[in-house]
Amino acid sequence: MSEENNKPITPEMLQKGIAEVHLSEVRSLLSLQKRVEELVAPLVREQGTPTLDEASVEIQQQYRRELRQKLKLMPPREVAYILESLDPHERLVVWEEVKEGADPILALLPDEVLEELIDDSHYRNEKMAITAFELRDGRLRQIAVTGPDDLRDVQPIWVDLVAPTKKVRGWIGERFDVDLPDPGNLTDLEASARFYVDEEGHTHLHSDFLLDTREESRNVPVALILQYDVLFTVRSEELPVFRLQRARARTRPGYVSNGTDVLLDLYAADVEYSANALEDVYAELEKVGRQVLRSHTSDQEASKILLAISEAEDLNGRTRRSVLDTRRALSFLLRGKFLSEAQHNDVREILRDIESLDGHTAFLFNKINFLMDATDSAININQNKDIKRLTILSVIFMPINVLAGMGGMSEFSMMTEGIPWPIAYSSFACAMVAVGGLTYLGLRHFERRRARSSHAANRRTD
Repeated sequence: MSEENNKPITPEMLQKGIAEVHLSEVRSLLSLQKRVEELVAPLVREQGTPTLDEASVEIQQQYRRELRQKLKLMPPREVAYILESLDPHERLVVWEEVKEGADPILALLPDEVLEELIDDSHYRNEKMAITAFELRDGRLRQIAVTGPDDLRDVQPIWVDLVAPTKKVRGWIGERFDVDLPDPGNLTDLEASARFYVDEEGHTHLHSDFLLDTREESRNVPVALILQYDVLFTVRSEELPVFRLQRARARTRPGYVSNGTDVLLDLYAADVEYSANALEDVYAELEKVGRQVLRSHTSDQEASKILLAISEAEDLNGRTRRSVLDTRRALSFLLRGKFLSEAQHNDVREILRDIESLDGHTAFLFNKINFLMDATDSAININQNKDIKRLTILSVIFMPINVLAGMGGMSEFSMMTEGIPWPIAYSSFACAMVAVGGLTYLGLRHFERRRARSSHAANRRTD
């Protein structure tokens, strides 16, 4: 027997063998489906019988259902292996059956297969958008870009990319000789890696822009690349600041003249958007303050107030982070001497706006801390009231418990000998109720005396 036959079967070999069997089954189903098409199509053309075409569709659907069922039972690794092994046409047929919830499969595919499936409109990212802006008569003219041909005769000053794939970044980078980063890898916090000039003289800035929605607030990283007065922006999702900038530049003549102006206006719009977010925080905290400073706040209301305060604090913190990041980017541009005198003045104006926002964020932090402390105090007051009630009950029932213990002793039976037990125990129960009532009245009397004494002391102090 040869050495190869004596080798032990490893789990990897077994897994590959199973994948090969499944690949063979998938290929068999695909070939049967193709065979049906080849056999029925000529008959339909010759006879023009719709019944044959309907029968062909029914058989194909049956094969598709069987294929879908088989793929559904396979682990993602096997499906990825099958997709990689098939030819492009068969690969697309299989992809149509597995693309729903296919993220685990996509993570296992090589780049060339991944690009083929995603970029050729078979699984196109719905968020992806590529827009170029060309300067015409002092206004920006927006050009929707779907392929390399759309940029052939365009001289843009701004190219905006939302969630671009690797293939899209590749042909845009080749067209303009620029290296565009992956929007999913823009989270490096080192300033030296976020603001720099590369060997070709291109200015790179990675900044966080604020996104405030009803559901949540977060900071979205954006890559901004300035290449010879042409600005490239790359991000993972649409942002209100960019929509605002596009609208202004399209409607206002002379608003921008080159990519550097667009860059500075984006930062100015971000500061303006941050100021609006702080106004929302003010409004929310004013509403919360009215609730906190009422005479009574229940525990349920306090929990809602704490949630509103935490959301306001989160938005305030993210706004402060966005503004701080904008300041660092503008300081880098000032130090780098990339700007004209007019642009220097614009940057100084934006920095003054940022300084004015610093005081607002600091005030909001103090107000948030005050409202948080006030809410905690309201919760503590409610807890103290509950403890007070329990304490009063325990004091009232303490003598009753003593009497109950006495009534349970054998001496009580001796003391009430000759008295019918219903009368004896009824009298004893009435005595316990009377003792409890007297104890409660005594506590109320002492509490009122203490309240009057405290009121009199306050009047003497006044």
